[in-house]
Amino acid sequence: MKKITSLILGGIILLLSSCASIVSTSKYPISINSNPSEANIVVTDKKGDQIYSGNTPANLILKASAGFFVKAEYRITFTKDGYNTKTVPVKFKLDGWYFGNILIGGLIGMLIVDPATGAMYKLEVEVFNETLYQSTANLNEPELKVYDINEIPSEWHQHLAKVSK
Repeated sequence: MKKITSLILGGIILLLSSCASIVSTSKYPISINSNPSEANIVVTDKKGDQIYSGNTPANLILKASAGFFVKAEYRITFTKDGYNTKTVPVKFKLDGWYFGNILIGGLIGMLIVDPATGAMYKLEVEVFNETLYQSTANLNEPELKVYDINEIPSEWHQHLAKVSK
């Protein structure tokens, strides 16, 4: 009788568990580096909310889920004086272990546990090594600016010449 009870209890636990939650995680570490180092970084989620702000190199942990059945998306923006700003996406994809629920986790794992915990998603890239390029804009050089006729000061009107009919 104890063997049957143990088998039934083990079967229930197996059916109520979820595959991706067992072998995967819902939070992932990422490493952010830049060349040159000491660049300012800001990590934002897909709503635009700031998740992290600091300098490279940096290590942080990001959640894989942005809600029930919604994978997370983040953006890392690199800035440094004298260099062009660079923004790179941080994306998650469907974890292959999620489909293990068909054999092991059952419907509860597939429709409730893994989507609620975010374990159904995994990080596409864990290490970000980004190269920043020096800005070609020089503030001391003259530049060409194009103005709309309604934007120029009134004292410039006397110097205007008509170039076509």
